[in-house]
Amino acid sequence: MAGHSKWANIKHRKGKADAKKGKIFSRIAKEIISAAKIGGSDPKSNPRLRLVLQKAREANVTNDIIERNIKKGASADQADYIEVVYELYGHGGVGIIVDIMTENKARIASDIRVAINKKGGVIANPGAVSFNFDRRGIIQVVKNHAIEDELFKAALEAGAEDFEIENEGYVITTDPFDLYTVKEAIEKLGFPCDSASLEMIPKNYVECDKATIESNLALIKWLEQIEDVDEVFHNMKLPDNLDSE
Repeated sequence: MAGHSKWANIKHRKGKADAKKGKIFSRIAKEIISAAKIGGSDPKSNPRLRLVLQKAREANVTNDIIERNIKKGASADQADYIEVVYELYGHGGVGIIVDIMTENKARIASDIRVAINKKGGVIANPGAVSFNFDRRGIIQVVKNHAIEDELFKAALEAGAEDFEIENEGYVITTDPFDLYTVKEAIEKLGFPCDSASLEMIPKNYVECDKATIESNLALIKWLEQIEDVDEVFHNMKLPDNLDSE
């Protein structure tokens, strides 16, 4: 990955902040419903629900929304949500991972087929794409929001695995379980984290020409607009100057 900007790929995935926020809220609501349905509505006796509620508060989900979805999960009429992952090959051999949480597997299967029919790509066998990705916590801090030496020290002492300096800011990589610990350590110094999320980071990137990049981005955009799709990850190498909008 030498010479490649991780910020370019992450920035592209997070270009539309409002849409991303809506997806996060939707995902958390589903996780609350699922946790309450499986383990009951009392977080004291339901560790899964307790963890989801912590995530909800960190994302500034209101108490009204939390309580409403706990009640939904406790209702016998509420369908349960399941996690589904689709692995695709896009144009030019680019690997694509689609993270989904849905109560209707048949509907999502149809939605994925429509996306492929409209924008290209093929469904890959399970593991054929995901073997080339590692799940990691990723924190981004814009350069003028932090003092580099202090940020580096705080991140590493809190358990960060890697600290990269990009043109636009700092990219801090953590173990998935250490993401929020590192984030809290940074914020205690008064440095705002511009984003903190779990990402699938490619081990290897695929270089594409402009036409192939555009075809893949059209497919990814279509996938992202499917209601039950939470995240779409890819291993396409994007130019630093790509307009993420």
